[in-house]
Amino acid sequence: MKQKKHIWLYIAIFFILLLIIAIAFLLLPKLGINLFPFTEENNTDVSKVAFVDNLNTNEINNQNNVNTQNFNTSNNIDNSTAIDIATSIAPEDIPDYDFYFELPISGSTGYASINMNMVEAPNSTKIIKKLSAGDAFEIIEEQNGYLKIKYNNTQGLVNATYCMINLPDVIPSIIYDDTNSYSSIFKSSGYNIPNITGKQLYNVYFYNERLKKEEYVMPVIYSMAKKVMTAQKAALKDGYSLKIYETYRPYETQQSVCTNLKALLKENKTVYDGIYSDGWSEDWFINQAISSHQRGIAMDVSLVKIKSSKVITVGKYYCLSITKYSEEQMPTSMHELSKASATFEKGVATYSKTAWKNGVLSKSMTTGAKRLQQYCTNAGLTPLSSEWWHFNDLDSRNNIGDNYSTGKYKITKCLSTLPL
Repeated sequence: MKQKKHIWLYIAIFFILLLIIAIAFLLLPKLGINLFPFTEENNTDVSKVAFVDNLNTNEINNQNNVNTQNFNTSNNIDNSTAIDIATSIAPEDIPDYDFYFELPISGSTGYASINMNMVEAPNSTKIIKKLSAGDAFEIIEEQNGYLKIKYNNTQGLVNATYCMINLPDVIPSIIYDDTNSYSSIFKSSGYNIPNITGKQLYNVYFYNERLKKEEYVMPVIYSMAKKVMTAQKAALKDGYSLKIYETYRPYETQQSVCTNLKALLKENKTVYDGIYSDGWSEDWFINQAISSHQRGIAMDVSLVKIKSSKVITVGKYYCLSITKYSEEQMPTSMHELSKASATFEKGVATYSKTAWKNGVLSKSMTTGAKRLQQYCTNAGLTPLSSEWWHFNDLDSRNNIGDNYSTGKYKITKCLSTLPL
């Protein structure tokens, strides 16, 4: 009899323990205690993102992982080094700062696009220092059409019209992937271009002290950068982001692509027909003179759909960092130099701000390509007839006039620091 009583006692204790465990599962999470701290995923939903203390993410694409296609490929950006804090905020809760970009321009890297003078005050004739085309400097602030900068430990003003600014410093939410900086994806009618495809054409992948990671330098003329910001802001609102493959391109690189494409044209009829037909020609795909890329007024860009993101801090400022995305389907892969990449059925005047509006879209233009064009043109950028990915800033071109960059220099430094 006593044995039966002991059995019922053990059963009672067992059920009491089960009840205690069940209560623990219900109450402890509400008290902020995570019973399984190692099962939480790094990537979070875009609508509810985790705050991180420092921007210390790994590079978007390493040198050995080349993504050459734009056909809904999934991309994960490793944020394993980011420090998660319990506080969670949504992207729309990022403060509405009183500056134009996602981050202040202070501490960002600028570049002289031409030989220019640093002066004491606007319209001053007193020259403090002389800058050569391609020289890097740290931007302090904007002052009535000038940029106050620090160059070789000296502060002064330079005319903003002729200055380029590094886009990742002020718009970190954009995905940057300068394939020409590690393994060029230039092709023509699907054929590799000798001495170009798969080659590193230059190097602009440097450690960025401001962002605490290695990042591509992507400079454009300062006034164009504001239009890129407008386009990115519209894209983000719809759950998309720009992915920029190239901005400034040295003249030496431009000529190398041109020379080697010419050689391929002579020996490959498929490549020749892909360029010289239906009214197209070689100049539509690779300018044999100084192009908009050398002038600092062009970008080669695609569009991605955001799958997850995080709010990060750069210094004391909050901004968005995309952690996972998929590329939108486009007419061709990036830098496919043939009529297959054409935006319009026929070429329209490249340097007209309005001619493109009367162009008939190519039948190959995808929904993603049309959406990309809408974001960029609504921001004041102009599409190129022959390349769905290429957009120019003609206002900057007109403002620069004859004092344009020839591109006969390479970007060799990143001087970015935390914003004030």
